[in-house]
Amino acid sequence: MLLGVFSVLFSKPFEDTLDFVSGLGLEAVEIGTGGWPGDAHCRPDHLLGSSAKLKAFRSAIQRRGLVISALSCHGNPIHPQARIARRDHAVFEKTVRLAQKLDVGVVVTFSGCPGSDPRATRPAWITSPWPPEFTESLEWQWSERVIPYWTETAKLARAAGVRIAIEMHPNFVAYNPESMLRLCDIAPGTIGCNFDPSHMFWQGIDPVAAIRALGDCIYHCHAKDCRVDARNTAVNGVLDAKSYTREAERSWIFRTVGWGHDALVWKDIVSALRMAGYDHVLSIEHEDSLMSGDEGLRKAVAFLRDIVIAKPPGVAYWA
Repeated sequence: MLLGVFSVLFSKPFEDTLDFVSGLGLEAVEIGTGGWPGDAHCRPDHLLGSSAKLKAFRSAIQRRGLVISALSCHGNPIHPQARIARRDHAVFEKTVRLAQKLDVGVVVTFSGCPGSDPRATRPAWITSPWPPEFTESLEWQWSERVIPYWTETAKLARAAGVRIAIEMHPNFVAYNPESMLRLCDIAPGTIGCNFDPSHMFWQGIDPVAAIRALGDCIYHCHAKDCRVDARNTAVNGVLDAKSYTREAERSWIFRTVGWGHDALVWKDIVSALRMAGYDHVLSIEHEDSLMSGDEGLRKAVAFLRDIVIAKPPGVAYWA
């Protein structure tokens, strides 16, 4: 298993970021191409429109002994506002084309979330069967929006030889293993999971149990932690819409790995990933509001260095 980083954490110019990453002994980069991660380090239009720029981009990564673990374009391509849906799908489509050009096997994104009905203008994340109209809306979302969109989109990815790694996240239709596996069933072998343990921790899900449920549907993995505040959760539960900057008042906050759960927890996660057949990259994602990106990355690398399990001799990494 390789250690990498999600490069959108850094505001440094692309090549300066690569120097910093390789200087820490990391081996892989996950690169944002648009959507919520942004495209500061990689603009698909520029690279797809120029073979020289594409060659220079690839060379900058290879010269530093790095590989690209995934291209990421988190968005909502089934947004109820057609303009937003078209925009996010266009970014995804360009990212798939770029992944094919760069020989990158995985594109990371969200499942998206439609509205509650054909007239809705805002996404509706439904997590309760009652009152009955919520069950009706959830069934409509999957049958009329989720399944049709991902059935067609999977064909695009399959034709390009690219796998889609959906990041489970609340506020989107795939947010836990059950909903993720329902999405995987639309296109087995093409639609899978970008596994982020932090999103499991704050929902009260055991990441190891989740990994065992998902099995070989895991195509990519983030290394990010979460600290659940026992006192605040005892009062308000884990559903929390307060700003991420109100750390002392929230039920949970994202943390650098090792600052939410100890080494044994992360050793169990890494071991479970290996038993599930995952031997690709742990991509460090920094969203810890109590640390700078540089500090968080350094601490994460130091923490994970002795936890990541090397591949057995003679076994090749898949792309």
